[in-house]
Amino acid sequence: MTGARAAIDGIPTEGLPPGRSHTWHRGSTPASTIGPWLPEGDLGTALAEGLARVEAALTAAVGSEHPFVREAAGHLMAAGGKRFRPMLALLTAQLGAPDRPQVTQAAVVCELTHLATLYHDDVMDEAAVRRGAPSANSRWSNSVAILTGDLLFARASDLVADLGPDAVRIQARTFERLVTGQIRETVGPQPGEDPVAHHLAVLADKTGSLVATSARFGAEFAGVDESLVGALTAFGEEVGVAFQLSDDLLDIVSEVSTSGKAAGTDLREGIATLPVLYALAGDDPADARLRELVSAPVTDPEDHAEALALLRSSAALSRATGVLREYADRARAQLAAVPAGDVRDALSALCDYVVTRTS
Repeated sequence: MTGARAAIDGIPTEGLPPGRSHTWHRGSTPASTIGPWLPEGDLGTALAEGLARVEAALTAAVGSEHPFVREAAGHLMAAGGKRFRPMLALLTAQLGAPDRPQVTQAAVVCELTHLATLYHDDVMDEAAVRRGAPSANSRWSNSVAILTGDLLFARASDLVADLGPDAVRIQARTFERLVTGQIRETVGPQPGEDPVAHHLAVLADKTGSLVATSARFGAEFAGVDESLVGALTAFGEEVGVAFQLSDDLLDIVSEVSTSGKAAGTDLREGIATLPVLYALAGDDPADARLRELVSAPVTDPEDHAEALALLRSSAALSRATGVLREYADRARAQLAAVPAGDVRDALSALCDYVVTRTS
């Protein structure tokens, strides 16, 4: 892992685009989404440079002396991705000393952890595509995908150990929440438990927890005041759930989902996201056909097209969009503790982005 740590110490940033940019390239590394919610000017440039350091460190972290291990471990990283978690860590770090090497290392830990969960998720979901490329389990096997996810968790643990015992404990508790959320999603709501409340709690564990840790790590390792770290952590939890909700809504309203899968993949696989849960809970006779269709995986092409059309025009979708706005608003409320300036403006713009990307 010395290569990963060496990459964190600093890399050249010649050729990086100034100001706002949706993607950037460094050598043969994949493009990474910076996002239209980020500002132009010095902050955008600083984040692009920080993300370049993260990308170089990620490349080193997934390396191996064994060619197959190196290929499998780097498979999803090479496919690109939003890099949302390290970007949030870099952004909150701007409130302190963002150039500390621990900030980059912490951002890499969060992205490695996220990547590891994707390998495992694809096995559990029997997914064939991830980020527009064949998933690791479909390209090789479930066993290879599971073991590769484990390898990335191990690499993240190795890196976080250098950040101190408190960081190790935070990472362990975050990992516990990730697994708890996956278990609860797998077994479903218990008798008498509200399916919507269960679903939102699962999203908080599976997505919100790691986004919260990303915001926390960036701020803590940049030396931000402890009281402000708490507000940023809470922001991360709320905006993380909002981001997952928006991804789920995009699977319905977009022609192609953010994972590179065809629209309506969740419907086809029988995954009950928030709009479907609201549809199933309703009793309006006008929605009887929609409830019938989404009560099981919708695999027939004609039924799938009908279900997608009905869902897109349903009150259930509008209601789920309202919940998305509530999470975005709660995230924005946490920003009252953040000093006025470019960083707070960018975080507030992120709250807008997670909502408007679904409209």
